[in-house]
Amino acid sequence: MCGSLTSVAQKRKRTDTPSLASVKSREAEFYFTEAEKFYILEDYSKALDYYQKVLEINPENATVHYKIADVLSRGNRTDDMLRASLSIEQALKVDRKNKYFYLLGANIYMGLSRYERAAQLFEGMLHEVPNTQEYLYELAVVYQYAGKPDEAIKTYNRAENFFGINETSSLQKQRLYLETGKNKEATAEGEKLLQAFPDEERLAVGVAENFSQYNQKPQAISILEKFITDNTLAPNASMFLAGLYRDTNQEEKARKLLRTVFDDPEVDLSNKLVVLSTYNEELNQLRSKNTTDPAKESFALAILEQLKTNYPGEPNVSILGGDLYLSIGKNSEARREYLEAVNSGEVNFEVWQNLLYIEMQLGDWDAVVTHTEKALEYYPNQAMLYYFRGSALLQKRNYQQAINALEQGKKMAASNPAMTAEINGMLGDAYNAVKDYIKSDKAYEDALAFNPNNDVVINNYSYFLALRKANLERAEKLAAQLIKDHPETPSYLDTYAWVLYARQKYKEARKVMERFIFSGKANATHLEHYGDILYKLGEVNNAVQQWEKARQLLHTASELLNKKIADRKLYE
Repeated sequence: MCGSLTSVAQKRKRTDTPSLASVKSREAEFYFTEAEKFYILEDYSKALDYYQKVLEINPENATVHYKIADVLSRGNRTDDMLRASLSIEQALKVDRKNKYFYLLGANIYMGLSRYERAAQLFEGMLHEVPNTQEYLYELAVVYQYAGKPDEAIKTYNRAENFFGINETSSLQKQRLYLETGKNKEATAEGEKLLQAFPDEERLAVGVAENFSQYNQKPQAISILEKFITDNTLAPNASMFLAGLYRDTNQEEKARKLLRTVFDDPEVDLSNKLVVLSTYNEELNQLRSKNTTDPAKESFALAILEQLKTNYPGEPNVSILGGDLYLSIGKNSEARREYLEAVNSGEVNFEVWQNLLYIEMQLGDWDAVVTHTEKALEYYPNQAMLYYFRGSALLQKRNYQQAINALEQGKKMAASNPAMTAEINGMLGDAYNAVKDYIKSDKAYEDALAFNPNNDVVINNYSYFLALRKANLERAEKLAAQLIKDHPETPSYLDTYAWVLYARQKYKEARKVMERFIFSGKANATHLEHYGDILYKLGEVNNAVQQWEKARQLLHTASELLNKKIADRKLYE
């Protein structure tokens, strides 16, 4: 009995003790689970470590070789891609029936530019794995990368034999024929596709596009003309054909077709806008060369009106209308179009900029102030808006508001030295107007530090210094530079003369002033200054004559000028 119990106990012990293989299997399963967890978390480094541990236990596990190849192929390093290729080859060595192994392998070899091996893997998959014919298209692309157009064409033919005549196979074969100079075959391929699908506008356009891209525009035109004749509803084909007519200098045919297309509601508005923008660009280029094309202008404006009629209130039409009118120099009409656009809702910054540029050109300062306020609601960080606003307020003599706008613009333009310098020039004027001369002089000097040849800044700065009789040596140096560069500009001559006057160099001042007084270009200010100079030289009668002439040119003479004439005396 005792012996029997001992025997049973020994048997139970052997049964309860797990085998080494079982332990290793569980260990491998644990490592694989951990690897998958880190893979999901996209911690690929740790995932790779655990996959490697699985392989140490089971080196013939095809799935783990595949997973290692997958992880390694996610990097951009060539070394990792090479290691990935070794792993996927091991996976395929163990299991040749898994399509995902072939697909990953082909992707890896494509990344390594080893196109022939990628093609071999696709061919292997098609042979070994049932129902994978859909990948014939990818195989054909691989052959194209490998520089084997004939093999690519054969592969597309294999796909066509399985799936029938279709867009992908036919258009790709047509492109390959055109690339290799086989125009007859390309034509036959296109005709075969269109015979199979005679009503498919998209395919007709695709075939024509292929011919167009390979400089076979007459063939493309022929295809589209036939399709449009056979199919009354062909808006996209018509649009493309019009473009081809233009490319081949058949402008009249293009315009006739475009007039029809622009009234066709089936044609997307965006395509129509592209056509009109092309005309706009051409007209803009002509204007930059100081030439015009009245017929092209007339046609562009005509199709613009078609769009405005067919798409009332559409802001994109108004925006392009503004651009078009701006390109042909009709600023008032451009302004009208831009106003329609901004009043219809939010528009891009360029529209506001163009509108404000036109209003600045027209000198409509009230409009600039109003529209910059509105534009700043949408674009509060655009320095240009503060620049326009400050400039308009300066013209309106709202100096403190101008300073506020310009200082804000200066902050926004910190990374744009050219704009900062322009703003500093205007700040010099504004601060001078409010008698903050320290800030005014600094602003002028900062502007000139960027551009020492800024004529407007030099003129204003030197003139105001002369009026204040401050830093006159600097004023004379600046004004002399101005006259050297612009010896016949009346306002600059007046400034130089006035600086010399302030320096008590009356004879020199007289010579400069007379350089343009006797040319007949002088205004009331010039004549008054000339009279002041003559008075300082003791020529009182002549001085009063010049003051009288100045008063005759003014609608309302100043009290100071009237007093000088009445008292025959200079008041400063």
